[in-house]
Amino acid sequence: MIKWIAAILGYFFFRLPGALIGFFLGSLLDSQGRGGGRTVFSDFTRQQVSPSDFELHLLSLCSIVIKADGQVSQRELDYVRQYFLSTYGKDKANAIFRTFNEVVKKREISAQNICSFLNQRTRYEVRLQLLHFLFGIAQADGSASPAEIAKLSEIAGYLRIGSHDFESIKAMFVKSVDNAYKILEIERSATDEEVKRAYRTMAKKYHPDRVITKDEAIKKGAEEKFKEVQKAYEHIQRERGL
Repeated sequence: MIKWIAAILGYFFFRLPGALIGFFLGSLLDSQGRGGGRTVFSDFTRQQVSPSDFELHLLSLCSIVIKADGQVSQRELDYVRQYFLSTYGKDKANAIFRTFNEVVKKREISAQNICSFLNQRTRYEVRLQLLHFLFGIAQADGSASPAEIAKLSEIAGYLRIGSHDFESIKAMFVKSVDNAYKILEIERSATDEEVKRAYRTMAKKYHPDRVITKDEAIKKGAEEKFKEVQKAYEHIQRERGL
């Protein structure tokens, strides 16, 4: 509607050239008006550098975890930067960081909205590795704080990750007496046969081949988690003399 009004006014003042200019400017205003509910990622297409949505969503979740305890740790920032550099290469990683700083960082980032986007586009196994990666960030400065763990629990809920899977991943970073059993999602009282069965189940669930994604960071997370499952099983084997 605006474009036609602008075209008429333009024609009235400047004849045909004015009508064309008015129609063009009015079309821009019309398109902005239809934007409605904008998200933190709605301006990506306007950037000269536009990495994939997944990578920017991943980096956004990283920033949420880093700021969870009210202080920005340089170790955690370095962990994220080094991970992106080693995974994507210098040029692509810098492009991701640049777009993040230009667009996403200037807007309020909603963990719930990001996770909703990811839920619709990723398999459960991929989201498990994503949570594993986020725990690695929280642990980068030596320990995951209670505030960070609470935020990770919140994110896990948004990602629809079950409580047993959350506790299993948490046990890989927050150490306790029964860590190996928690990783395999069993109790210390489990029988030897239950231990073996739990290992087979977990090994199948977290095998890197089940993580179907083009994102190298998540693939590496799958490999790391699979190794943790193996280490937990080997620890119990030694403990029980299996």
